[in-house]
Amino acid sequence: MKNEMRSLRQKFACVWPLLDERSRRLLAASEALAFGYGGVSRVRRACGLSRKAIAKGIGEIAEGNSPPGRIRRAGAGRKRIVERDPRLLAALERLIEPGTRGDPESPLRWICKSTRMLAAHLTRKKHPISHEKVAQLLRAQNYSLQSTRKSKEGTDHPDRDAQFRHINTQVKRALAAGRPVISVDTKKKELLGNYANGGQQWRPAKKPVLVNGHDFPSPEVPRAYPYGIYDLARNTGFVNVGTDHDTGAFAVASIRGWWRSEGRALYAQAQELLITADGGGSNGSRLRLWKVELQKFADETGLAITVCHFPPGTSKWNKVEHRLFSFISSNWRGQPLRDYETIVKLIAHTTTAKGLHITCRLDRRKYPTGRKVTAAEIKRVHLHRHRFHGDWNYTIHPSTPQPS
Repeated sequence: MKNEMRSLRQKFACVWPLLDERSRRLLAASEALAFGYGGVSRVRRACGLSRKAIAKGIGEIAEGNSPPGRIRRAGAGRKRIVERDPRLLAALERLIEPGTRGDPESPLRWICKSTRMLAAHLTRKKHPISHEKVAQLLRAQNYSLQSTRKSKEGTDHPDRDAQFRHINTQVKRALAAGRPVISVDTKKKELLGNYANGGQQWRPAKKPVLVNGHDFPSPEVPRAYPYGIYDLARNTGFVNVGTDHDTGAFAVASIRGWWRSEGRALYAQAQELLITADGGGSNGSRLRLWKVELQKFADETGLAITVCHFPPGTSKWNKVEHRLFSFISSNWRGQPLRDYETIVKLIAHTTTAKGLHITCRLDRRKYPTGRKVTAAEIKRVHLHRHRFHGDWNYTIHPSTPQPS
């Protein structure tokens, strides 16, 4: 629709200066007839003629051989509103951006800036105008209706790009050597019950799934904590759905579950494991419990575990977000997550055209919060910090060296 409207505007712009009043009216009427239903509205927005003028042109075309009417002389006719009121555009822009271009005390600063509200305020300020003309002026000034976009996550760290390059180098080396590389994170916790879930799904007309009218659950309402492990080399996912709390112990237990279920069979000769993770949450770079539990995992498997954390405010760059979680959200859109079985089945049946396969399991074990890690436990972690940003990049070695 947008491309169609853009091409129509370009079409009119090319020939408009070459036509007189009647020719413009007939051209607009011809285009409106070609569109059929709704054509008059589309053409009106594209060329600027009124509905009355386009309707008159349609009538002339219907009559067939109507004699040409009077052609206005150059400059005749009603002047454009911005010519009659030269300060109108400036007043409109001050209302659109009151915090940066105009009065910060503007009464429209804290209310919805609809075209009707803008027109009413401009009229009170002695700039009489209709809400339709306000919309036309805004479009002519390259404004459009837009929603917010989730992109800003805080101030960029000065070493942001350098850390991205470091992660990229580490991942490429590991993949080239055939070593396992996984991207990990916890998906947002989900409420269990007859609650609304974002998105839409195909159903018989006028038969939507009925859910609770309010989403204000009590603390007793069960939650699900899906922890995802995405294997970069094989485009496979493993999701451990927790039922208790999202802690560092739960995060490492999920990785351990992936290794026992899939990893050790796929990478039988591996001596190292590379993990890319966010800088916060249950696998945060500052979380002591995360590192203590990784040491236990390294001792159990004999793997040297390298962790590279993404810099602050860049969690959306983590592969597990857009190669695993996004498809899970798409698969269960519009579907109430009434119980754990529903969540596990919906995750396990998520696939993509590029062959994504996901294994999902339910973890009912307890992971209590408030676990204090002592200094003695931290000392037993065989952690080697990398030369570049050792707080974000480090390797945890097994307590007992493994034979080559």
